[in-house]
Amino acid sequence: QVQLKESGGGLVQAGGSLRLSCAASGRTASITNMGWFRQAPGKEREFVVAISWSGGNTYYADSVKGRFTISRDNAKNTVYLQMNSLKPEDTAVYYCAAKPGGLAAYKYWGQGTQVTVSS
Repeated sequence: QVQLKESGGGLVQAGGSLRLSCAASGRTASITNMGWFRQAPGKEREFVVAISWSGGNTYYADSVKGRFTISRDNAKNTVYLQMNSLKPEDTAVYYCAAKPGGLAAYKYWGQGTQVTVSS
């Protein structure tokens, strides 16, 4: 099992920045990819960004390219999401997720952290 704990959400004005963190514990050696997803009120959960744990390859949703940056610290088993130039439409609960090797889908999820961007 892998446990994920997010932190860093909050309220920010449009144009501002926030940094989210996701600390993984447990069987972290099994992780091949980690990602961030978000869910706005009344909408389905959507993919935001992902990073491969070994090579550091990154994948971004078009809606956040150029504004969000994902990074990792393997020694700390932590993934970060730097969010700049935030927009009101970025308001959502942000979830960290981890994918073990051999699986197509993300198996482990954090509890989520609220990000609210005011206009």
